[in-house]
Amino acid sequence: MTLVSITRLRVRSWRYLPSFFLRTLRIAWQAARSDGSLAVGLLRDRQRTFWTGTVWSDEAAMKAFMHAAPHGPAMRRLLEWCDEASLVHWTQDDAALPSWDVAHQRLEQDGRASKVHHPSPAHTAHRFPAPTTRRTARLRIK
Repeated sequence: MTLVSITRLRVRSWRYLPSFFLRTLRIAWQAARSDGSLAVGLLRDRQRTFWTGTVWSDEAAMKAFMHAAPHGPAMRRLLEWCDEASLVHWTQDDAALPSWDVAHQRLEQDGRASKVHHPSPAHTAHRFPAPTTRRTARLRIK
């Protein structure tokens, strides 16, 4: 069994995007190189919204990545940068990244909101539109 982790983040202001982009790319490369990492994908959605999908060999591998730099310190910045932040984890038999439509369904059904200092109404209601999946908006790192 493998562990899937999906996050959805909406950056609340254009002024945070340069730092967010830089950290996101560093974190994605960190995830791809981490022990136990099986798959890493990113999706740039509309309205400053970004999705991440990772597949891990087990929960311990995912948690080791989560707490290590640069991911760990960046998570604290999301409190101010984002007005929507949600995540979901589940186990599956294979190491394939799920489709973004499946990720959206699982996030709404089983996911949880992360803490943000400036929550949007969508964050509070835990309801958001399905992602747009234009080919140019997807990046598969591993």
